[in-house]
Amino acid sequence: WVLDGGACAVGIESTIVDCSRGAAALLRPGQLGRAVLEQALGQALQQADALAPRVSGSLASHYAPRARLRLFSAAQLRQLLAEADRADAGVAVYSALAADGWRWLPMPADPAAVAHELFAVLRAFDALGVREIWVQQPPAGLAWEAVLDRLSRAATPAQGAQASGGTV
Repeated sequence: WVLDGGACAVGIESTIVDCSRGAAALLRPGQLGRAVLEQALGQALQQADALAPRVSGSLASHYAPRARLRLFSAAQLRQLLAEADRADAGVAVYSALAADGWRWLPMPADPAAVAHELFAVLRAFDALGVREIWVQQPPAGLAWEAVLDRLSRAATPAQGAQASGGTV
């Protein structure tokens, strides 16, 4: 049986924090950000270590679409879009940079909006049958931590899969 509750209001999965071993450790970043958690806890969150409990979504390669996902800086993506063949129907682009002539979906400037739509965008590109999804790397900063975590995992080739470059 499958219970379909409709579209998720947040998009990405929840934040997971380990509070079982003294200092709280962030096991998986999510929509509830590090700054909010640290304020509530009154202390800085530690990074998960080798002794941390295993949690869903913590594998190196996870959340990956069927198409190869590649992360690029804005400068790298701008150059690639200028040099690559726009007629290449095997590529889709998710970026804040306009990619006219490409299979392109604009990336919102708000991290919560990106988190909300990220998996839907990746599934939509997969449904088009593209072989690669080029994604503009989000800005640095705690507000983007969960989105960057999911994108980095999606860009990591699955264990046993042919290595294809991952991120650039």
